[in-house]
Amino acid sequence: MPRPKPSADWTNLIVDASHLWADAGMVVAFRSWRIMHGGAAAAQEFERMLSEKMEAGFELAGALATGRLASPEAATREILGVFGRHVRSNRRRLG
Repeated sequence: MPRPKPSADWTNLIVDASHLWADAGMVVAFRSWRIMHGGAAAAQEFERMLSEKMEAGFELAGALATGRLASPEAATREILGVFGRHVRSNRRRLG
């Protein structure tokens, strides 16, 4: 059986990161629009944005503390997974 190319994993990570980057741009635009309109929805969106960032940071800190991030590739995959879930959820909710 041929040995898999290590660069193939990084190529997949780059593609996944590019998708996350594009989705994050849409979320920033949608959130900016909502916040510009002001009112209770803007305040709620701002609070939600901050709490999601803190939640993601704590989740990644936990992964680091428990040793789940054994390699740079594993760390990258975990980061893309954590932030990707939040970004995709927000894109569906806001779009």
